[in-house]
Amino acid sequence: MYYWRSLSQDQRNAVSEYRRINRLPKHSPPHFDSDTETRYLLTAACYEHKPIIGTSPERMSECETAVIELCAMFATAIYAWCFLPNHFHVLLSTARMSEVRAELGRFNGRSAFKWNGEDDARGRKVWHNCFERKMRSERHFFASLNYVLNNAVHHGHAEKWQEWPWSNAAKYLETMGEAEAKRIWLEYPVLDYGKKWDVF
Repeated sequence: MYYWRSLSQDQRNAVSEYRRINRLPKHSPPHFDSDTETRYLLTAACYEHKPIIGTSPERMSECETAVIELCAMFATAIYAWCFLPNHFHVLLSTARMSEVRAELGRFNGRSAFKWNGEDDARGRKVWHNCFERKMRSERHFFASLNYVLNNAVHHGHAEKWQEWPWSNAAKYLETMGEAEAKRIWLEYPVLDYGKKWDVF
């Protein structure tokens, strides 16, 4: 969304034409439904990246619990997650992504109504969009895993993965072991992961 604002009108026209030719949605990333087991990075953000989730620790926990529970209804595995004050990521495997999106849409409606009531902000737009990125390879999967687990550090909310309470990073490090986690981090670096996804 913010990258789009920095483009000239000619650049916007070129992107729009590319999306039209390739039959992609005009204003949002494409959805990748599959009835076979597929790994995805699921991402949702608050409108204008406002820290609506992060109004309180209780709301952070409420959001984390609700989203992970609904993902668990349809996923065969949840590898990593991280909830920040204005967005979240969940790396999962499922053959039922359309159902995950539908249930997440219902959660978005319920949470927006509840939080707007709590914040005396009726009519406020809470959520911007939800999209999933299909994992293209093992390298893409492990880079995504590192990206999610490191997200709180990347955005300056924590100095170490395991310090952020609204992720499974501490459990991951405990299960995987520090040496293996470090090997995966070095072999599958994050680099510029996640930049400009909305151009394509």
